[in-house]
Amino acid sequence: MERTPELANMTRVQQFILLGLSTRLEIRHTLFAVFLTLYLLTLLENTLIIYLICSHSELHKPMYFFLGNLSCLEMCYMSVTMPSLLGGLWNGVYHISFIACMTQLFFFIVLVGTECILLASMAYDRYVAICRPLHYPLFMRPQVCLGLAMTSWLGGLVVSMVKTTFIATLSYCGPNVLNHFFCDVSPLLNLSCTHVALTELVDFISAIVILWGCLLLTMASYLAIGRAVLSMPSTTARYKAFSTCASHLVVVGIFYSATIFIYARPKRIEAMDLNKVLSVIYTVVTPMCNPIIYCLRNRDVQEAFRRTLHWS
Repeated sequence: MERTPELANMTRVQQFILLGLSTRLEIRHTLFAVFLTLYLLTLLENTLIIYLICSHSELHKPMYFFLGNLSCLEMCYMSVTMPSLLGGLWNGVYHISFIACMTQLFFFIVLVGTECILLASMAYDRYVAICRPLHYPLFMRPQVCLGLAMTSWLGGLVVSMVKTTFIATLSYCGPNVLNHFFCDVSPLLNLSCTHVALTELVDFISAIVILWGCLLLTMASYLAIGRAVLSMPSTTARYKAFSTCASHLVVVGIFYSATIFIYARPKRIEAMDLNKVLSVIYTVVTPMCNPIIYCLRNRDVQEAFRRTLHWS
């Protein structure tokens, strides 16, 4: 039986309990050590990437500018969700206040939206580099790159303000247990004791605009790149062009396959265990793998890293 808004406001919960990844004592501390190691490794990888890009002039190019933004985003990504994940593994459950929960949700949505737009911007950069090489210095001049990066961060900020406002103004009158390791959209909607149809509609529309919109732009860029690459007469040129795009396609595939399944659906998700597993992929695994996929296999970055070691 649904409670009235008046009763919901009187019994509004003051904190949530996150169940985390596992409540089994025999594996919690092992998982804690694993995820703490992954977190520290991710911070080290991305810090190294940002340092190399900032300190070596040959990496002051649009592609590496976007990769530097992505590395900064990945560190923020993990730093938003990792404290509650590690706290839950250490203590069994994690208690988080209502305000802290909404703050975590706000920053998480900011970062999801920002990454979507940033990945689309990176696809556009590769499109111009391969399909419009003579116009590349003009189309990807520093002002344009800065504008695309700012659009990515501001776009994520605007979307998050709208979504978080709708979710925070719902009534939560108990229970207050979230079957997740951080405050995410679907678990919170499942706990609301008032109508969530409007909030779900806003969530779905924003997913269509950000997730599907950016994915379609990314795919359109790569369809054009594919046609251009196939028309190249030289096998060497085709291989070189494909190698510059392969890493980005891998990251796009991993990121979108998880996020679209979770967020681009106009209903609450009931399979929360599957939700948690997929969330681990794009909040832990992807930020750790992106520096390896994107940069540490890149010849320019490897050469800059070798020179840095030589100078030290």
